[in-house]
Amino acid sequence: MARRVFFSFHFDNDFWRTQQVRNMGALEGNAPVSANAWEEVKAKGNAAIERWIEDNMHGKSCVVVLVGSQTASRPWVIHEIAKGWNDGKGVLAVRIDKLLDKDGRSSSAGSNPLGKVKHGTGTLADVAPIKTPAGADSKSAYASIADNIEAWIEEAIKIRNKA
Repeated sequence: MARRVFFSFHFDNDFWRTQQVRNMGALEGNAPVSANAWEEVKAKGNAAIERWIEDNMHGKSCVVVLVGSQTASRPWVIHEIAKGWNDGKGVLAVRIDKLLDKDGRSSSAGSNPLGKVKHGTGTLADVAPIKTPAGADSKSAYASIADNIEAWIEEAIKIRNKA
């Protein structure tokens, strides 16, 4: 049975890349949100965004952070990571910079957003994994994610359960 996961990512910068991962079919995640729907949630303010995150994270076993070039600078991504961990969910970061955007371009690798979340005397990056897909191009990175994401999620859940 597929794991139910919550996907966290920088919407404006990485939506196209994230859809490639979300559509792999091996996972059950929150339904994709259109740009218009996300703008409606944002327009209602922080409380509405927090409620949306709470509602969409409910019943999920892992937060999968899809890391692009600017993901670590997004406050709501950091909030989602911390909330997921604090709620007892596995947390996994996966680099998606090699995947192509709608214009056929890859991106640069961004900082690890797990390093922005305090954990004990360090950060969540000291405990939770960030995975860099194998391969030098989009096709091989996609194949690496598709072949490994289920095992990566199981690893993240085990790490959280032991913490």
